[in-house]
Amino acid sequence: MSSNPLPLDRFAPDVDAAIASRMSVRAYLERPVERHKIEHILQLASRAPSGTNTQPWRVYVLQGASRQTLVDRVCAAHDAIRDKPELAQQYKEEYDYYPAQWKDPFLARRRENGWGLYGLLGIERGQKDKMHAQHQRNFRFFDAPVGLIFTVDRSLGRGSLLDYGMFLQNVMLAARAQGLHTCPQAAWNDYHSIVLPHIGAGAGEMMVCGMSLGYAEPDALVNRFYTPRDPIAAATHWLD
Repeated sequence: MSSNPLPLDRFAPDVDAAIASRMSVRAYLERPVERHKIEHILQLASRAPSGTNTQPWRVYVLQGASRQTLVDRVCAAHDAIRDKPELAQQYKEEYDYYPAQWKDPFLARRRENGWGLYGLLGIERGQKDKMHAQHQRNFRFFDAPVGLIFTVDRSLGRGSLLDYGMFLQNVMLAARAQGLHTCPQAAWNDYHSIVLPHIGAGAGEMMVCGMSLGYAEPDALVNRFYTPRDPIAAATHWLD
């Protein structure tokens, strides 16, 4: 049995700064990320809670040639769908990340997010080529030097995805503590048939999501996009 490295009453003020400064960064410097930092982030993130300590996460770290080859393959498939939309039927995510039918307030927030980003970048409604290019930035890991792919064993239940979310949040916050930024990406899920063989995942693994990791490009226009949050009071119910 391992022990907690910090006293239970130890105050951790840096957590607030990590949470408040976390954002989805969509432009990165070419600067490589030191391996020891990646290892530290993942080790720290593994302290996430999970039901009966199942620890359902599995992580694939892509850099260099392995990263670029995956980028090229998925971007080629993405371009092919643009030219022949019927090909999209070949690429479907394995679990429903988004609802089949949207309703408010979720639909309104989704639209606000999408048009807020496109508006900042000067992409107007109907500019399909520009929208395609911006969407494809996902499959280039937004030029981050490190791409992370996360998988889970197919035998596990829905609760493991809840556990996984806590692990992913830990990855993102631990990255902030190292001066790094991230962007979690469900966009990769449609292309699991390309991604999973490329990373050598076993038949029992299901793709959860991808993530970009690197040093943020401070002058990039897209990195000025900081999504708003509704007042938490609207989602909080106090019961006495």
